[in-house]
Amino acid sequence: MTQAERRLFLIQALKDENSKYRNLRLPRDAVGQRKLLRSLLNVRAPGAIGSDFLTVQDAYLQQKLAEDGVTRVEDLSPVSGDLCLWQGDITRLQCGAIVNAANSGLTGCYLPCHACIDNCIHTYAGIQLRQDCAALMAAQGHPEPAGQAKITRAYNLPCDYVLHTVGPIVEGPLTPEHERLLASCYRACLALAEAHGVESLAFCCISTGVFRFPHERAAEIAVETVRRYKRETNSGMKVIFNVFKDTDYAIYQRLLRADRPPAPGALGR
Repeated sequence: MTQAERRLFLIQALKDENSKYRNLRLPRDAVGQRKLLRSLLNVRAPGAIGSDFLTVQDAYLQQKLAEDGVTRVEDLSPVSGDLCLWQGDITRLQCGAIVNAANSGLTGCYLPCHACIDNCIHTYAGIQLRQDCAALMAAQGHPEPAGQAKITRAYNLPCDYVLHTVGPIVEGPLTPEHERLLASCYRACLALAEAHGVESLAFCCISTGVFRFPHERAAEIAVETVRRYKRETNSGMKVIFNVFKDTDYAIYQRLLRADRPPAPGALGR
């Protein structure tokens, strides 16, 4: 199969699976088809699907990754100690594990083609990731609390694992509890990654998107928490702070180059 043939196969299979989508018009252009495929993948509820679909989906996603290219963690230069700063697409980073800023349902973003990291990670990992997350949530029996972490395979992503953590939602003024929960996200991910033998871990900017945590304070907490964890545990794990925006890159660059002790307060609790 060519990549175009795979795309059409997957679109048709997803349309046939749900009568609500069977009459959707198929765009003639590749860009429109890619958008439709991503939308259908995004809205699909977790559930079993034929092995032929998974085979074609995996080939499609692996070919896309090969065309887009990957960045290897070995090629990143540390900014401070073994802490790295990288501005790029986290779904194309080849490392031990990446962190997904999830919601309390933990099964991904269902908004078609939404730009959040949760949507991107689930899209390019493949539908198996949503199925794994759904199984974790069914076993747990309640929504995922903020400040914890879970781990899954990464499937078609170039990393080995995905860590899912729910950050605090900031509605109104920032509080010490928001800060404590965000620090807990970072600590939980670090500890879980270490427990699974992960040697390199890439963090996104947790809670700074639709959860509205102020960017500068979020970065301060991220850097302080990682530094403290590594100091207290003597961890040799390489940590990458992954950013998308230029403003976040500038904030992290300044913080990582500053050799200062952790700020007192919630982070020590």
